[in-house]
Amino acid sequence: MAGNASIAAGSIHSGAQGKAVPVARTRLENIDALRGFVMVLMLLDHLRETWFIHVPVSDPVDARLILPAIGFARFAVSFCAPIFVALTGLGVYLFSINHTVQETTSYLLKRGALLMAIEVFFLSPLYWGVVPQPTFWLQVIWCIGLCMIALSVLMRLPRPALIAFGLVLVCFHNLLDPIRLVQGDTLFPLWAMLHQRDTFALPFGFVAKTTYPILPWLGVISLGFGIGPWFRPEVPPEKRERMLLLLGFGMLVAFVALRLLNGYGDKPWAVIEGDPVRTLIGFISLTKYPPSLLFLLVTLGGGALVLVLFERIRTSRLVAALAVFGAAPMFFYIFHLSVLRILYHSALAIWGPNQGKFYAFDNYNWVLVWYVALLVPLYLPTVWFSRLKRRRRDIAWLKYF
Repeated sequence: MAGNASIAAGSIHSGAQGKAVPVARTRLENIDALRGFVMVLMLLDHLRETWFIHVPVSDPVDARLILPAIGFARFAVSFCAPIFVALTGLGVYLFSINHTVQETTSYLLKRGALLMAIEVFFLSPLYWGVVPQPTFWLQVIWCIGLCMIALSVLMRLPRPALIAFGLVLVCFHNLLDPIRLVQGDTLFPLWAMLHQRDTFALPFGFVAKTTYPILPWLGVISLGFGIGPWFRPEVPPEKRERMLLLLGFGMLVAFVALRLLNGYGDKPWAVIEGDPVRTLIGFISLTKYPPSLLFLLVTLGGGALVLVLFERIRTSRLVAALAVFGAAPMFFYIFHLSVLRILYHSALAIWGPNQGKFYAFDNYNWVLVWYVALLVPLYLPTVWFSRLKRRRRDIAWLKYF
């Protein structure tokens, strides 16, 4: 999914001087490990959407009604998309160090178009038959593809201007929330893709659902690219850690302060009398579609701190194992969703629907059982593909997965 920073491994060349600089491979593996970490979390949410699909989950979740286990799991998996998109921007910066502007632009345009095509022509049809109308789900892969194409232009801005652009989109896009267009308005499809999660009609009876409106995500990918210099090989790890710690804790403090003020950045929360657990769930229940300012503060801030943790335990087996997932992100994403759809349709064909029109479990604990059971079976093919990418660098198309 995210731009794979490991493609820049080996040696990174300074674009200004053209001199080879040795790469600290552990620095790149830590980035892969962070990406792998959120991919492991993502599997939990996709299993819920597979085996617990009959239980709707609102955005943000309703703390008064949600099963507490799902409420906390939903918060955990919220880290996935923001970290993926931010690491995409960071990965593009690392790629650009060793490539010309033209080469980086070509890579962004090709990969962006590929991701959008995969979302529309492969991933969306996986869910046809589950929903009553054939729908093109413009989800995270579509969003990342569009953001990469936009970044091919934005990366030409001076770094301060790019960071300012990213901050404006991330911090102030919620001011656009009151703008609501409806079917029939001239700009409705465009606004739905930019900021308003909605559905619009397509020819031949198809519809498109803009699950990931891209405007705030453009800010995230721009900021990911903007902090790229922190990860240059000549930057001492101690200095990078200090900057990441300052960034991470600063974002978390800003999240808590704004959430307590309860006036901007997301939908208000309230204390649920006599139920501290549900009160906490309400406090951390944030809007993902599109991502609110508070959603991005807590997830990106937490991601920065986890990256520091992986830097400090970089020799552990855990970091090495997670880096395998993160080194082949697109392969894992396509593979695990395909496996889940095969499992679901097989169960539906064998046992038939048992929850309305769906086949599903009546206990969320079974989702957790499947989560543990599938980690190793999904890990092994990902190891194979990750090693193939490293072994066969002569096969150009592998870098796009």
